[in-house]
Amino acid sequence: MRVLAVDDELPALEDLVRMLEASPAVDRVEAAASAEEALVALGDGAAIDAVFLDVRMPGLGGLELARVLRRFEHSPAIVFVSAFDDAAVDAFEVAAVDYLVKPVSRVRLEEAIERAVRRSAPEEPVADDDETLAVDALRGRGTRLLARSSVLYLQAHGDYVRVASSEGRFLVRARLSDLEERWAGHGFVRVHRGFVVNLRRAVEVRPRLNGTAVLVMADGAEVPIARRQVGELRRKLGV
Repeated sequence: MRVLAVDDELPALEDLVRMLEASPAVDRVEAAASAEEALVALGDGAAIDAVFLDVRMPGLGGLELARVLRRFEHSPAIVFVSAFDDAAVDAFEVAAVDYLVKPVSRVRLEEAIERAVRRSAPEEPVADDDETLAVDALRGRGTRLLARSSVLYLQAHGDYVRVASSEGRFLVRARLSDLEERWAGHGFVRVHRGFVVNLRRAVEVRPRLNGTAVLVMADGAEVPIARRQVGELRRKLGV
């Protein structure tokens, strides 16, 4: 994969370039000290698969640059690398594949590279309507963007919602009912007072002796189903 690193702070840019070059998934790394330099590099015919860019830069900022890149016929995958996490929600608009908070760990960088590889792979195109959700990674690993299609189920967790996805378990500060309403048209249904599931990632309704059941997800996880929902779910899943 060919990538472009963009940061107006030279030490941060050099560190990012060095870390990207150390990744086995990266073939070549270009560097730009501003959004304007990045546009020149991209306009010189260099085929760039992913752009790792800072959010706050003098002149044209990272978000503005990302919006320009989204208009390219073959737009590269976008990964934000910032010392601040307050722009993660804005990253929705430009369909960024990840949002890294400095200092960036090797593990998080590799995760972002993997997501960028999947985004740029022709055999795995990203659907234009696949919304992303800004979630808090557990164990203090910052903020990341999670594709709705990767979500298995949502669980109420106090003032937060626990998001179970094929990429791991995360938290988002939201109400379960709001996410249920927002994603109702994409296969998400309430199966229990505390759970909303993605029926597109469900594989089996497994009955229990007390008349309830559990819904088995693609990763083997079991989600409880309220008794009144069992029959309806069986019909929807054709089981």
